[in-house]
Amino acid sequence: MKPFATLLSMIFVLALAGCNTVQGVGQDVQKAGQVLEDAAKKK
Repeated sequence: MKPFATLLSMIFVLALAGCNTVQGVGQDVQKAGQVLEDAAKKK
């Protein structure tokens, strides 16, 4: 589980760095939340 959390954190940071607007940040956070939700459903 630790490698998955590390990978997810790295993806989130890179996505956040790529955003130019507050709206973009909100979309990235929503996508990261969806990934976490999907991962939780698989377990």
